[in-house]
Amino acid sequence: MRFETVGPDAPREGPLGRGEAALRLLLGLTWVGLCSTVFLLALLVCLPWRATRIRLGNVYGHAAGKGAAWLTGSRFVVEGTPPPGAPPALYVCNHASILDVFVGIWMAPIGTCGVAKKEIVYYPFFGQFYWLAGHLTLDRGNNTRAVAALERLVGFVLRHRLSVYIWPEGTRSADGRLLPFKRGAFYLALDTRLPIVPIVLSGTHRAWPNHTLTLYRTTVTVKFLPPIDTTTWTRETLDVHIAELREVYVRALPEDQRPQ
Repeated sequence: MRFETVGPDAPREGPLGRGEAALRLLLGLTWVGLCSTVFLLALLVCLPWRATRIRLGNVYGHAAGKGAAWLTGSRFVVEGTPPPGAPPALYVCNHASILDVFVGIWMAPIGTCGVAKKEIVYYPFFGQFYWLAGHLTLDRGNNTRAVAALERLVGFVLRHRLSVYIWPEGTRSADGRLLPFKRGAFYLALDTRLPIVPIVLSGTHRAWPNHTLTLYRTTVTVKFLPPIDTTTWTRETLDVHIAELREVYVRALPEDQRPQ
């Protein structure tokens, strides 16, 4: 099991001052913008090869995401990351803060296609890079189009031996507590037979609360749990498997992030 910490060893818990928070957010945006600029030319050269662009985007994400997370001032404790060269998998992660996006691109192994809402393309620098790198965006307001996009993704990831990173709740939790899981991620599991690797994020809703520009120093935990085999799953038993996986999260999350 690999283990990593990023940020201060013992962060002073509590909100950052307005000036410091604004400076850190500005530095974070600048860092993401610089990373995007550096990698932009490589993506343009590789426009005909989507799988290559995805892998380049993962390299970018490791630098941009880790740097943005570090600039929040919180401590990040990462447990159980997959080793380099691990076989393709379906990485699923709970979602409680915009910070999760940066943690996600930092944590996604090389060769991982992200799946996010289409509105992500409006995030400055990052959103445009995400789209250009070939990751998938979904229209949450049109279920037919979203399902069709996921179906097209199946053949692509299998053909190029890619992993997938997805938030099964489909949207951010307003208060950090786990939301019901939507079925899209699990249809991907049925169709690809990729193992599911649960990623449990704890504390991002405290580090960067939703719909605010306020940052709090705290400890964020990123925990990779053991893979779950999906080769015997069927559509008839899908709801059972979804419930079982959600229970894994309920047990692994702290009390303030468990559903009420």
